[in-house]
Amino acid sequence: MKRRILEKLREKEGAVSGQTLSAQLGISRVSIWKHIQQLQALGYEVVSSAKGYRLKNSPDVPYPWEFTGRDSKIIYHAELASTMDAAKELARKGCPDFTTVIAGRQTSGRGRLDRQWSSEKGGLYFTMVLRPDLPPVLSFRVSFLASLTLAEILNEMFGIDVRVKWPNDLLVDECKICGMLAELEAEADRVTFINIGIGLNVNNNPPPVEPAATSLRAILGRRVMQKEILSRFLDSFEVQMQAAAYNDVIERWKQFTVTLDRHVRVVTTREVLTGKAVDVDDTGALILKCADGTLKTIRYGDCFHQSP
Repeated sequence: MKRRILEKLREKEGAVSGQTLSAQLGISRVSIWKHIQQLQALGYEVVSSAKGYRLKNSPDVPYPWEFTGRDSKIIYHAELASTMDAAKELARKGCPDFTTVIAGRQTSGRGRLDRQWSSEKGGLYFTMVLRPDLPPVLSFRVSFLASLTLAEILNEMFGIDVRVKWPNDLLVDECKICGMLAELEAEADRVTFINIGIGLNVNNNPPPVEPAATSLRAILGRRVMQKEILSRFLDSFEVQMQAAAYNDVIERWKQFTVTLDRHVRVVTTREVLTGKAVDVDDTGALILKCADGTLKTIRYGDCFHQSP
C-alpha cells in the first residue's frame, strides 16, 4: 500500500486529496492518513493541507516498496550485522531466486578471507540470493557477471571509468570503490544457491585505514541516489542471468579488467604468490606466471596490483 500511495502522489505535482486516494486505492481515508504518518516517520516529506497530500521529497533509502515488481523479494534493514549471513539463512529456508537483503549499515561486514569491510551509513550494502542451474566449478562466472554489470552501470550513469580487478573488485584510477564476496552451497554436481554480497562506496567516506579506497561522492563531488543505482543494477543483472550471459562473461570481463598483463601479489588461505597475471581461464581462475617461468592457477584469493 505504501508503494501505491507513493505512486499516486508522484503522479501529480500538486496535492492529492484523501478522498481521491481513498477512492482510487479502495481503503478508508483513516487508513490513508495512517499510511501517510508511517511514510513521514520513515523520512518521506509529505505535506498535508486543506487540498490534501503532496509529496515534497523522498529519502534515499532502498525500502522494498521503492522497487516496483521486486518489493516481495527486497528485505531492508537500517542496521544489520551482515547481509551475507542474513541472506544465507534465507537461502537455506528456500527463499526465491533474486531475494535481496539490504542494510543501511553493517556492524560485521566482511570481505574475502574474512577481512573486515567498513560499512558505514552512506554506502550501498546488499546480498543477492541466486539459484542458477550451474555446476559448482562454473559458479565463479556469476560473480564475474555481477562485477562486470555493476561496472557498466556505473560507467553509463556517471561517465566514470570503472574497471574490474580479479576476482571481482571495482576500481577507479586504481582506487577501490566496490568489493564483492561470493559464497555458495551445492548438492552433488549442481549449485543450490550462490550468494553475492556487494559493498559499494556511494556517499560514505572510506576510513583512513583504507587509503586506496574512494567513493562516488568523492569522485563526482556530489551526492548520488543509491536507490537508482541498485534498481538499475538489479534489473540489468537479472535480465543477463535469465539470458545465461555468464556463459561468455570471461571474455567480456577481460575487456574491462586492469589486472591482466601486470605484476600482482595474491594472498590465499595457504600462501602468498607474486608474479605476472597473464590470463583468466574459463572457470575464473587467475593464471600467474612466476619469476621462474612456472604457471600457477589460483582459484581463490585476494589480489594486489604492484608496480612493474
